[in-house]
Amino acid sequence: MSDTTRQPQDGFTVEDFPGGLPSCLEALLIVADQPQTTADIARILHLDISVAEQALQALQCEYEGDAGAGIRPRGFELRHTARGWQFTSRAVFESIAATVATDGQTARLSQAALEALAIVAYRQPVTRAQVAAIRGVNSDGVIRSLSIHGLIKESGADPETRAALLVTSELFLERMGLDSLDQLPSLAPFLPSEAEVAHLAQSDEADYSEG
Repeated sequence: MSDTTRQPQDGFTVEDFPGGLPSCLEALLIVADQPQTTADIARILHLDISVAEQALQALQCEYEGDAGAGIRPRGFELRHTARGWQFTSRAVFESIAATVATDGQTARLSQAALEALAIVAYRQPVTRAQVAAIRGVNSDGVIRSLSIHGLIKESGADPETRAALLVTSELFLERMGLDSLDQLPSLAPFLPSEAEVAHLAQSDEADYSEG
């Protein structure tokens, strides 16, 4: 028997419960205070991992609804991130959900923190000094805030300066709804074209010559 095969234990199978496997998945995930991996879900429900994965994906699609069949999308979604599966409110309903959330849940990052987080996300691994150099201002405070929020963490040290290297955390991926950093939006649309860069360089040279 393979390690991924889970046989019924404790005298029950998921089919013993109303609604079977889908309802068991919902009951498990709705009380979970953190994302659950497919392997953990399979272990808890005594399932083969592939069976659990297929059932989770089916639920995820079900909650999306089907406009053609007159089935509305739910106000929540079953999101899969690097840390696992979790029920969350859909982003479009954030303003509604925020009205009943606690202060801690609705706390937003400052513009400075968002700038630093973006730098870490796209340039990682990066040191505090490098973040400060890009932003043009000391960033120790915002780096500390991002660390407290659990969005970034230290991972190793720079081989030359021995300064701590900063990377984004699994929680960052979860909050962004990403499975991996490869899914980060491209910055290309926001960067100047080669022609614009050349024009800016020529303008700078002209200004320098005149000075």
